[in-house]
Amino acid sequence: MGEHKDAARSTETPQRADAQRNRERILAVAVTELTRSADTPLSVIAKKAGVGQGTFYRNFPSREALVMEIYRHELRQVAESADQLLCTREPDRALREWMDRLARFGMTKAGLADAIRQATSAPDGPAKPGHASLLHATDRLLRACEEAGAIRPGVTADDLILALGGLWQLDPESDWQPRAARLFDLVMDGLRVGAPERRTTTDGS
Repeated sequence: MGEHKDAARSTETPQRADAQRNRERILAVAVTELTRSADTPLSVIAKKAGVGQGTFYRNFPSREALVMEIYRHELRQVAESADQLLCTREPDRALREWMDRLARFGMTKAGLADAIRQATSAPDGPAKPGHASLLHATDRLLRACEEAGAIRPGVTADDLILALGGLWQLDPESDWQPRAARLFDLVMDGLRVGAPERRTTTDGS
């Protein structure tokens, strides 16, 4: 009896891993294709992802479901990366690198704007995902930086997102990375003014 259970588990695990790879491949191709054109046929996305129609529709039964999952997937990855960066970087470096990841999400979102509007404008269409996880991630990064004395105290997640508002004005089809980097460096400079660590260094004490 135990041998049968072990055998079942050994076949299920590779199948689940393969299904997850298919899903991630579909999402990766869909980001590229729907950013290029919101009207890209789903059959084209399935073909470029190397999956059959049945596999595709088991994962994403409609265009709306696919677009919203792309949005949720990208949002979730940005939010989760905050903790990953905090485990491997100094807090202020983690915050700065996380801004780069936020920029990539912003450019994906901008490129998919038409597809998202189409998906959410139908009477029974899905609601656009909220940004609570993004705000929580921002807050964790800010609190870690504040505890390390790397930024001025009292900055809120809403403050930072508002300060980064210029990001949403960048054209995703332009050479946006250098401009985003300059914006983020300016914001980081502002956050460091009045930081306990900076005051100590300046005072020489």
